Amino acid sequence: MPLPEYQLTNQPYGHTLHHTQCFSPDDQWLVFDTRNDDTQIISTGSIRMVNVQTGEVRKLYQVLNQTEYGPGVGAATFSPKANQVIFIHGIRNANQDQPYSFTRRTGVSIWVDKPQEPVFMDARNIVPPFTPGALRGGTHAHSWSGDGAWLSFTYNDYIIEQLSKTNPQVQDLRTVGVMVPGQKVMVPDDGSLENHSGEMFAVVVARVQENPTPGSDEIEKAFDETWIGQQGYQKPDGTWQQRAIAFQGNVQDEAGELKTEIFVVDLPADITQANPGEPLEGTNITRPQVPAGVSQRRITFTKKGVRGPRHWLRTTPDGSSIGFLAPDVQNITQIFQVSPKGGKIKQITFNPFPVQGQFNFSPTQQLVAYVANNSIFITNLQTGESTRLTEFRPETEKPVGAPVWANNGKMLAYNRYIGQGLERFLQIFLLNLENLSGI
Repeated sequence: MPLPEYQLTNQPYGHTLHHTQCFSPDDQWLVFDTRNDDTQIISTGSIRMVNVQTGEVRKLYQVLNQTEYGPGVGAATFSPKANQVIFIHGIRNANQDQPYSFTRRTGVSIWVDKPQEPVFMDARNIVPPFTPGALRGGTHAHSWSGDGAWLSFTYNDYIIEQLSKTNPQVQDLRTVGVMVPGQKVMVPDDGSLENHSGEMFAVVVARVQENPTPGSDEIEKAFDETWIGQQGYQKPDGTWQQRAIAFQGNVQDEAGELKTEIFVVDLPADITQANPGEPLEGTNITRPQVPAGVSQRRITFTKKGVRGPRHWLRTTPDGSSIGFLAPDVQNITQIFQVSPKGGKIKQITFNPFPVQGQFNFSPTQQLVAYVANNSIFITNLQTGESTRLTEFRPETEKPVGAPVWANNGKMLAYNRYIGQGLERFLQIFLLNLENLSGI
């Protein structure tokens, strides 16, 4: 029997949950943005949170100069350790000529007890001389590390984007970065709102390059990453790698065909040091460079690559497995897992219908939750048994995005559209799993 679902919100606007880390540390609140469609961030100006017990909605942040061209806000996540939220914020001078874009966004934080007081987390400086610890473009889809101290993100570089317009040999290649606390980065304020200082030191950590060599581990795009484990993972020699990120990287196979594989970067404790001749901040003609001590390696060598709906990688809390989507032998999209050390790939789901989107592992490491056959499903990682938690819905009412676990593993939150026509809005639903066996 499907579980009863509880509609938590009903206001006449969108309630978009990010794909992870939406619950407050005490599991009492869910953070969301007011997009009614995932593509509408450019015109969305509000970050809010809703109480899971009472349905009370509180406004955390409202853009004061929001237009159809930006700035735009969205993709909000709660810190796992503090009542602090981070989200994407478009550059504040957005207009028709300079709208929200991949290279024109940043990470802004709000403390729950200080609404409408934005804290710019990553510094931005697009005017030479560039600033170590500041980036020159747009950070996106920020994720907290397990201890709530570091943040990861995907990144596109404005300086290289502009250079590519006159030099076709240069391309703005998406990559992955992190920001760390302890060293506020100061950037000169020229009054344009293009540049700003930041509370954290930000760098890129994945190496990308134009025209990767066919058959090599060179990548032209790094994207949709995850922190590995709540406290990293155990390396083959038995030592513990405290901070590491898995990401998807586009390589060229021997035939020159593009394919997505999984890569891991092990991060040093100090990411503020540059390699000789490779400035962290980049130059007028080169993108920002990877810090000293970062180790990047490829861990999958598949025939078909990572494929399916767009999704961020996920790991089990102990860091032993990285989850991803790929087609099975019948060409049905399923969830697979691989160790961050590489090796054999294991299929997790065996449904006769495809996984329809992003997924999340439970805090207990026993389960993975996802959408399939227009329903919420969970699969037991040990037994492979899959359970349909919600009834089948028609296409217009199916769950959208990723089911998100509460920190205690006893609730799932997800999005579904309710209503018709102009009154059709993305709402938040909850499933109570306390009485479900195996939780």
